[in-house]
This record gives sequence, structure tokens and C-alpha cells, in this order.
Amino acid sequence: MDWLRALTHLRDEGRSGVLLTVTSVRGHAPREAGAKMVVTPGQTWGSIGGGNLEATAVTRARELLAAGTTAPVTLDLSLHEHAPVSFGRQCCGGEVSLLLEPLPARPVVAVFGLGHVGQELGRILGRLPLAVHLVDSRTSAVHQMQAAVSTDGPADVRITHAPAPEVVLADLPAHAHVLVMTHDHAEDLVLCEAALRRGDLGSVGVIGSSAKWQRFRKRLLEAGHTEASIGTLTSPIGRPELVGKEPAVIAVSVAAELLRALRAEPVSGLTPKEGSELSSSPTG
Repeated sequence: MDWLRALTHLRDEGRSGVLLTVTSVRGHAPREAGAKMVVTPGQTWGSIGGGNLEATAVTRARELLAAGTTAPVTLDLSLHEHAPVSFGRQCCGGEVSLLLEPLPARPVVAVFGLGHVGQELGRILGRLPLAVHLVDSRTSAVHQMQAAVSTDGPADVRITHAPAPEVVLADLPAHAHVLVMTHDHAEDLVLCEAALRRGDLGSVGVIGSSAKWQRFRKRLLEAGHTEASIGTLTSPIGRPELVGKEPAVIAVSVAAELLRALRAEPVSGLTPKEGSELSSSPTG
């Protein structure tokens, strides 16, 4: 596949990569300005010219991925017989400038349950640069969600009807964030058990009261789960200072807590930077 399809492929799979672009050429070089390739820790697509030029750029790209770097990096390479090389000599005689753009995998958020709160939360998440899975076992709820959520926002939104939603949970990528808020407490419990069996999710939150959670905790212990593993689940969810029982208020509260967690992830693409849209303005 070409570099553009490769980027789409990586986004669909929730994988990080680096886009390499030849930005300028002086003298003779294997490829022209504008040539591109995509690099992951184990694969490449496209070419910027082969030889030491490409091998050096690929190595640098993989160093950026390993370090979790998110800012673009420039790289200048000379292609003459006296230039220092690590992967074989190229004697084209020119100089090449490259731009290396790390493209972190989008954080994955899955909302199980598209009732009043789930629908409000889906609207909010659709406005963020995320991969969002909106899942319900009820056909009617899925149809309502499809009518309510815009696909024109920055999020990659997938709305799924799943009679057995735990199957969708099992297929999520590692480190995905899960929010459990279905219409059925039995379904919630099944999803909690599925999440605990995986053990590799970024976070799992369960909507409901403290009383509901105590019942769940007892059932999960009886099912053989340890205190430590159960402690990785969070319930109730949301920001405690945002008080209110209206679905929109609860959704804002849950989204605010989720965003706090995402911003703490160093390569999420949501780490706050000065002047970014996701940075909070100081208040007096």
C-alpha cells in the first residue's frame, strides 16, 4: 500500500507511526522533494530513496517512536563520499532535508450503553481527536445514537449493535479506556468481568451509585477476582465536584475525568501544550 493508505491502516488499528517527507533537495538525490514514507517499529511503506539516506531516517523515526516523541523533527543528510554514514555510502553528491512527523495512535474510548447519558457522552467524545466506540445491545438505542452523533467531528466514531457487548470489549486494543453504563446491571457486571479477564485496558469506569458498586464488588470477589484486580475498576465515575443528575451534567463530568486521564498519557496526542486547544486557561 502507499503512504496514504498506510496512515489510514495505522489509524484503524490504533497504532503509532512516523511520516517521513523529503522537504528539499540540493544537487542530485535518489528522490525528489515531496517523496514520503511511513515508518512503524516493525514496518515501512513507501520510500524516500533507499540506501544510507533511508536507513538513517528510518532509524531516527524508530528512535522517536521509542521515546514517545510527538513534536516534528528535521533531519539533514549529505550524499557525498566524505559524509559520515552508518548503513553504506551514497555518492549522489546532493543534500537532502527531511521532516519526520510522529503520529501517535489515537486514544481509544469505548462507551457501552447508549441511554440518555451514553448519548450525551457520545456527542462530547465526537468532538475530540479520539477513536470512539459506541456500543449497545439494543437496536433502538443504536439507531438513536446514529441520528444523534455527527461524523463530521475530529473523532473516528464507530456505532455498534452488539447483542453480546463483551465480544466488542474483547476486541478492543490494549490500553483502551472503557466506560460501562448499560441499561442492565447484569450486562454491566458481564462487561466488568470481561474487562478484568483482559487486564490490559487503560481504565475501566462503571456508572452507578456506591451501593451498586458494593454489590458488584461482592459478586466479582465471589467469581474469583482478586481485590487488587477489582481495584483497577472505578465506580462511581466522573468529577465529584460536578454535581447533578441530569444526563448532560453526568456526561460532562465523566468526560472531564476521562480527559484528565488521557492528558496524563505522554503519547496520547492529548497531552496539554501551551497554546493548544486542550490546554486550560489559568483563572484568577
